[in-house]
Parts: sequence; structure tokens; C-alpha cells
Amino acid sequence: MKYIVKRIQAADFGCEERPEDYQLQVLLRLRDEAGQEIDMEVADADLLAEDINEGDWVYFDKDNKIFKEE
Repeated sequence: MKYIVKRIQAADFGCEERPEDYQLQVLLRLRDEAGQEIDMEVADADLLAEDINEGDWVYFDKDNKIFKEE
């Protein structure tokens, strides 16, 4: 299934400490082709590596790694 990225925002961690090996996460608001919206946390580095921005169509592999649809 593919999704359009409606919004990208920093994930809220409050005052919790993060482990040293923690990867910064962002919260995505996604809408599928049927119009259903979901929120999903993904690593910010994955968005940068794939050059994913708001308005892009994306999909996830079986391990929930995000990819930009070309």
C-alpha cells in the first residue's frame, strides 16, 4: 500500500531520557489511497536518506522501512 505524506513533525518525548544509540524519530501523518489517515513514527535519518518530504508518496517494506515512490 502507498501513502501520501500529509505532515512531518518532531516526535514529542517530554522529559524522558533517550539511550545513547537512539535515532531521532519524527511523526508522520499519512493518508492511504482510500483516504484513511494514520500516524507513524519513523527515523528522521530514513526520511533524509530517501529525500522524503510532505506531499511525497511513500511505501513501507516488510520490515517497515520507508521508501519514496519514484
